[in-house]
Amino acid sequence: MGDLFIRKTIILPWTEEWEKLYRQEEKLLKEILNEELVDIFHIGSTSVQAIGYAKPIIDILIVVKDIKKIDFYNEELGKYGYKPKGENGIPGRRYFPKGNENRTHHVHIFQVGNQNIKTHLNFKDYLMKHPEDAKRYGEFKLELAVQYPENHYKYQAEKQEFVNELVKRAKNAH
Repeated sequence: MGDLFIRKTIILPWTEEWEKLYRQEEKLLKEILNEELVDIFHIGSTSVQAIGYAKPIIDILIVVKDIKKIDFYNEELGKYGYKPKGENGIPGRRYFPKGNENRTHHVHIFQVGNQNIKTHLNFKDYLMKHPEDAKRYGEFKLELAVQYPENHYKYQAEKQEFVNELVKRAKNAH
């Protein structure tokens, strides 16, 4: 195992602070990506109060005109702590985590028309309109964090199954 760093899974109660942190970052990212920016959204569990609990990482979805041009912003985004990770497993995406071991933000950038944009926004919309499912999701994450406090990968894998089910529901609702 040696140098393999295992991130701990930390889940916190929802706080208005997350919206403030998003707004701060939104302003910065709009300035940096001004030329390419089409839209920007706060997504993920920190954006849905009804979930109740989340990892304290702000997920940001950015829609741009031309995804290939985003690579020219790597250095500029790097100045603000964003690490360019390219597609990172999702074709057509540019992914920028911020904060190394103590992640604070995840930026997901897609070009206009990419199916992932709709999937992310439908998911958030579904959870906003179905607070009981959102609450169940939050409670499930809390259980997983207790079960796998030292194993972020196991936490993610099990959480993903639950998310996939909710994504299906969100898709059928639209």
